[in-house]
Amino acid sequence: MDRDVSVLISDLSSSETGVRSSAAEALSRLGDDACGAAVPLARCAGDDNEEVREWAAAALEELGPPSASDLESLVELLADEAPDVAYWSATLIGRLGERAVAAVSALCSALEADRPVIVRERAAWALGRIGQSAGETAIAALNKAANESKPRLSRLAQRALDRISG
Repeated sequence: MDRDVSVLISDLSSSETGVRSSAAEALSRLGDDACGAAVPLARCAGDDNEEVREWAAAALEELGPPSASDLESLVELLADEAPDVAYWSATLIGRLGERAVAAVSALCSALEADRPVIVRERAAWALGRIGQSAGETAIAALNKAANESKPRLSRLAQRALDRISG
């Protein structure tokens, strides 16, 4: 990992809001070169400061798939109480595609749990990105979500089912 990116990652943990915000902003300008910061940026999506949250989201929007070695940390963040942290965790897991098969159980839990709808929707999307490797556990959870009254969740669950059944 580039030394500059390492410094910016460290700065994301600063006690000073301005330092965290500047680091997230700088990472947002690096695009895929900031992939090593995926997990710390996902954590910052739940920061107390709105500017830090916005820059973290901007950086996360520009990232491609995270490293597969980040999967365990992303699964932990999927259970975070902050909806934006869980949302971005599910997004990053989904970007891993089939390489995220170890996260299927956690994604199914997020989909079935009493979680904010944005988290449940993103979990459904991520399961679809994993595809056929997601297996029967995902199919059961997605079938349940596809029959819910929330139109977007239902639609995303159906799309995921179509990809898994493909």
